[in-house]
Amino acid sequence: MPRVFRAPGRINLIGGHLDYNEGWVLPIAIDRSCFLAAKARNDRLLRIHSVQMQETFECHLDDPRPQQHHWSNYVRGVAWALREAGQSIAGADLLISNDVPMGAGLSSSAALEVSAGFALLRLSDLKMDRVQLARICQRAENEYVGMRCGIMDQLVACCGRRAHALLIDCRTLEIEPVPFDDSSVAVVVANTMVKHALAASSEYNRRRTECDDAVARIRAVRPNVKTLRDVSWPEIQQMASTWPNDIRRRARHVTTEMLRVHAAAAALRKGDFAELGRLISEAHVSLDTDYEVSSVELNLMVALAQQIPGLLGARMTGAGFGGCTINLTGPNDAAEFAAKLAESYEEKTSIKPDVYVCRASDGVEEIV
Repeated sequence: MPRVFRAPGRINLIGGHLDYNEGWVLPIAIDRSCFLAAKARNDRLLRIHSVQMQETFECHLDDPRPQQHHWSNYVRGVAWALREAGQSIAGADLLISNDVPMGAGLSSSAALEVSAGFALLRLSDLKMDRVQLARICQRAENEYVGMRCGIMDQLVACCGRRAHALLIDCRTLEIEPVPFDDSSVAVVVANTMVKHALAASSEYNRRRTECDDAVARIRAVRPNVKTLRDVSWPEIQQMASTWPNDIRRRARHVTTEMLRVHAAAAALRKGDFAELGRLISEAHVSLDTDYEVSSVELNLMVALAQQIPGLLGARMTGAGFGGCTINLTGPNDAAEFAAKLAESYEEKTSIKPDVYVCRASDGVEEIV
């Protein structure tokens, strides 16, 4: 009998583009997941079938790294990274069904990586600390797939906790569960159904390079600075006035967003959802104007949400350039809010969006 595993997608309440700057983030794992039915083999073959892609792919664990991008690389990369870490995994038959929307900024790729990694370990009777598994999956995406992502997505898929957000220190990987009371607040996810994929992949890596540039400039004056986490905006504001405009604005977003994350966690601990919503809305403006990772469609979705009664705050989530927004409302307002937002967006764009309420869920697990 196959064994069945699941790993969730995620939304980031606040802390956009802070994970690779070793900052703090405040995500929740969501109740949409990558499901994976898995059966061990007695050879070194991986046979992978994706329901969504309607394709079966086969490879050998010892095959060289592929030159072309393919959806199967996320699974192959995890198998490679596990073996690089000394894990003697065997071949497997894997059937994948992912109800985390692809390309929507909800981290369908991390859900796939983590579910595959967890399954491959369990099928070989191997165990691994969840934080270490997140590191393995991040390495697969960085080095095998070629996306220079931070560790937040994989860490949430591994360590998510029902009815909690996770305050994650992306330098130490310390995780503080923060209660997220869905009897008092609801998260409505709105998918614009638009993803500027070429911009997303190239500009994401460019933002990392721009942050590295800012750090190099700071280190000329303060050699002990490792990342933008180590400075505040007032500390660098004067020296940044002579930097190229793009570099200055990237540094301003990162350093001010870190303050917003801590303020948001404090608001969540107190149950002050109005303050949380204000901070989330402020974060969207910073992501749009200083980090320049929003899009016409995301900005429209946020603007339309702001016209609907019951909204506490709205912003883009994920890497940007399309995908989803998150919207905080009261739990009794959520269904009506979602319907009105979907109707308004379709009227403006002739695109029917996917809008739904999400709840905080647990991380990766074996379910059968």
